[in-house]
Amino acid sequence: MTITDPAQPLKEFQPQHKFFVGIDSDGCAFDTMGIKQRECFCPWMIAHFGLQPVAQAARECKDFADLFSKTRGANRHKTVKRIIAELLPTHPLVKQYGFKVPNFPHYFKWVNDPKSLLSDAGLQQAIDKAEGAAKAELQMVLEWSKRVNWAIGETVKGMPPFPFVRESLQKVQPLADAIVVSATPYEALAREWEEHDIARYVQVIAGQEMGTKAQHLAYATKGKYAKNHVLMIGDAPGDLKAARANDALFYPINPGQEIASWKRFHDEAFDKFIQGQYAGDYETALIAEFDGYLPELPPWQR
Repeated sequence: MTITDPAQPLKEFQPQHKFFVGIDSDGCAFDTMGIKQRECFCPWMIAHFGLQPVAQAARECKDFADLFSKTRGANRHKTVKRIIAELLPTHPLVKQYGFKVPNFPHYFKWVNDPKSLLSDAGLQQAIDKAEGAAKAELQMVLEWSKRVNWAIGETVKGMPPFPFVRESLQKVQPLADAIVVSATPYEALAREWEEHDIARYVQVIAGQEMGTKAQHLAYATKGKYAKNHVLMIGDAPGDLKAARANDALFYPINPGQEIASWKRFHDEAFDKFIQGQYAGDYETALIAEFDGYLPELPPWQR
């Protein structure tokens, strides 16, 4: 039986231009991060993890961890562990109420294990091997994760790309190859990009099935483009890390300033990239600005 490699379209990708642009989707091209975190992830996190007495504190921690800090865009399980184990216990409201934040030792052990596949499939594998309290705890987490996926499917609809995304893609298309580089499942990506008629501006839509973002860039660009001819557009530290892992340039979409960031890309940054004026001081200044939007510590710990 022949097993098809999901990443084959990237590995076989052949440049049509001298330049390449990779584009993240959630929170970068589309304004979907806020609604997913606030309306889908957070309410069900409060319900499943028993955080009802400190719901307001939980919402503030979720906003900080997932939208406005260095862990923006991180895996859902790593972020929930950060919220419950690190952020919530220090929140003033939690202290004022004398609330004892629940501990989930079996779940946290699974999250911390570098061998764990941090996905629904990985959780199911761990559940199949577990017994007793560990099995029940991991099963609860899987139910939460599935409920979040259901809520996203029910809630996140009709979300248009940010202003200046379409105009930017139209500007990129004649001069550079472009692909979507995302950790979102392909089905959701294809639906969003096709729904808003912008899929035609990219050659490949790469979702989580094709590997990590760093792998997407490696498969599509390694040995195919000259130095400083590959640019990744992203809104999270993980996007910058993926770019650097492939010696690629990075253009940040600043959280909370997405429209202004896309306008700057359209009006100025892409031209500098094509003209060989992007690498160096210009990129360094943009990344320093981006870093300032994502602090390490929440307001109540500073």
